[in-house]
Amino acid sequence: MAGKHVQPGFFDLDERYARLSQAGDPLEALNEVVDWELFRKPLRKALKKAGRSDRKKGGRPPYDPVLMFKVLVLQALYGLSDDAAEYVINDRLSFMRFLGLGLHEKAPDAKTIWLFREHLAKTGAVERLFERFDRYLRRKGYLAMGGQIVDASIIEAPKQRLMKEEKETLKKGRVPQEWEDKPAKRRQKDADARWTLKRGRAKVDENGKARQGLIIPAYGYKNHISVDRQHKLIRKWLVTDAAAYDGARLAELLDAENTASDVWADTAYRSKRNERMLKKRDLVSRIHHKKPKGRPLPERLARANGRKSKVRALVEHVFAGLKNEMNLFVRTIGLARARAKIGMANLAWNLRRYVWLESRAAGG
Repeated sequence: MAGKHVQPGFFDLDERYARLSQAGDPLEALNEVVDWELFRKPLRKALKKAGRSDRKKGGRPPYDPVLMFKVLVLQALYGLSDDAAEYVINDRLSFMRFLGLGLHEKAPDAKTIWLFREHLAKTGAVERLFERFDRYLRRKGYLAMGGQIVDASIIEAPKQRLMKEEKETLKKGRVPQEWEDKPAKRRQKDADARWTLKRGRAKVDENGKARQGLIIPAYGYKNHISVDRQHKLIRKWLVTDAAAYDGARLAELLDAENTASDVWADTAYRSKRNERMLKKRDLVSRIHHKKPKGRPLPERLARANGRKSKVRALVEHVFAGLKNEMNLFVRTIGLARARAKIGMANLAWNLRRYVWLESRAAGG
């Protein structure tokens, strides 16, 4: 109708939010269950330690640290780069509602997101945030129970184009001199990530029998985790380069607060040293037995491995969630940043898992 003014609120915001809720917005459920204020204190400490400027020095006030932390949670849950996060926050009502932003409010841009995560990486804050939430889970009754399952998975990173001499220098734990002489080039090169070999997905032949997948090269980092059997929550984690030996990390990943003594892991963790360590800590080894060289595994041990595999499969569900559902991929450079990125993904898994556990407890 000519001359009629159309109000910008034609699509009522409250009605659209109501429709999102009716559709089962997972982010709304996350907001309802998680007390985000428990992260405020460690975030403030980390930012102060990193030397983040404040309003007293002029300029635009910084974003609320809890809001920025929730942006990192969104990135981890949906596998978003900094640029993608900026776009999607502005594009999706569910993301804006999750962050508590109104339509008139400016969302953090990619550079702000990067800088905030950089502060957390620089100060090692993600580890403390993870531990704080783990204590919160225990207070809520989600104790580590049923024993623990330890495993590791490669998290791939952008492949580096390196000369043969550069590769050899990095393998020796040194940085190539040319990188040192050219700081701009050094910032673009990852001296911490490594190449390794991994087994691809198992194939099924024409007779329906599963065959082992091909051995393929992979580049990046490794996420080492310990999951409790009862709740499938990550209780301990650490990040190394992809070539690091899994078995050497067992002692660091054990959760002393688990109410049961059983420890499950694959053959990479079986060694005399680890068996002695577990016995000294009064823990029961459920680690897979290795096949003797040139001989088949005795039937008794093969059956035992089969029983252990049924329990150990729980940790594979966690890695599937991190990599297939949350699209975990390291886009950063250097171990400290990879640790922050992967640690945030582990924390986001526990946040998501906590919502599921609470819904189950409520009969949902």
